[in-house]
Amino acid sequence: MDICTILAIPILISTLWLFTANLSRSSHPHFINRRICLLIAHPDDEAMFFSPTLLALTNSETGNHVKILCLSNGNADGLGQIREKELIASAEVLGLRSQDDVLVLDSPDFIDGMDTKWAVEKIADVLGQAFGGQLSKKKDPDADAPTATIDVLVTFDRSGISSHPNHIALYHGAKAWLNGLMDGKEGWRCPVELHTLTSVSILRKYISFLDASTTMLLGFLGGIRDSRRPKNSEGRKQALFVSDMVQWRQGQKAMTNAHKSQMRWFRWGWITFGRYMVVNDLKRQSIG
Repeated sequence: MDICTILAIPILISTLWLFTANLSRSSHPHFINRRICLLIAHPDDEAMFFSPTLLALTNSETGNHVKILCLSNGNADGLGQIREKELIASAEVLGLRSQDDVLVLDSPDFIDGMDTKWAVEKIADVLGQAFGGQLSKKKDPDADAPTATIDVLVTFDRSGISSHPNHIALYHGAKAWLNGLMDGKEGWRCPVELHTLTSVSILRKYISFLDASTTMLLGFLGGIRDSRRPKNSEGRKQALFVSDMVQWRQGQKAMTNAHKSQMRWFRWGWITFGRYMVVNDLKRQSIG
């Protein structure tokens, strides 16, 4: 291999990265002037899994107001109070407007742990109390349109990215809240869109920005498939967020500078090679 080829490789990689990052920005014009909540299970979820999404949605040009609701303070190792502060610091790095836009619960209902199951109905109750729309007790076809104080809810999908039961519970709790919100409201559109982060194979998890092209191709093929189905009024089903190099470093800093208590040796591998530090693809879920 000659010197020109060696020099061309990093240039090609950088060009491909910038191209996919810029191209992905055209996939989310829908997220403009929206009230958005990111629902997570533990402090550091927002940085390790959702930093591309947060960095895109908190951009001042979008006019979005983004909040984070974290259902536990990650007290499994007795560091709950420290991790709460770390989450607030991370949220600032990732573009949230104020520390008041971060809410962390410390409840016996939501204990951090791989062996702990969170009750779906309790998650739904928390969402109802936070954003309106308690679970319906009876159907009322003459009821007013359902309302909520957010427009978009973002969380994990049914596989939870890492198969963590706390992550998976958030998906089911979010669905339960919105299904309850719409119970007895036939004919009305759900006031809150639910978008979930797509879980991928172990191989794709560790190829960083290189997975962006794979995700784009799968999204393109999915778009062709969806175009053959009857059209509905729900709008675009998928959104792709790809961080450029500056944003990638910003996401890393949210971990290294804010979540210092969590920076064990294996997390250096995650923030260096993990695709979720660079690529987020969200899928809009149907409600009802």
